[in-house]
Amino acid sequence: MNNIETSKVFIPADSIEYANGSVVSKTIIKKPSGNITLFAFDKGEGLVEHLSPYEAVVQIVDGDADVTIGGVCHALHAGQHIILPANIPHSLKATEKFKMMLTMIKS
Repeated sequence: MNNIETSKVFIPADSIEYANGSVVSKTIIKKPSGNITLFAFDKGEGLVEHLSPYEAVVQIVDGDADVTIGGVCHALHAGQHIILPANIPHSLKATEKFKMMLTMIKS
């Protein structure tokens, strides 16, 4: 699936593919009020610690990941979600291949 069509049912885990040694992203919705983005991380890949001025929800749709928020590591598995608070350092690391859907709220 190259694009997610409006008003069509989709399965997030089936809507993005893994790439060896990479992080792949796919924007689902991009609006001034927020974004929804799918990510696929190969094992060992991740996002370095960073800040965002916005709250976000991470939904693990496949695999396992460590999500560290404010220095506290959370081991997440498919089907689990976590809120990333605004202005708190966070990072992600694929303990195995994993896919996630990130919903960022800007207003």
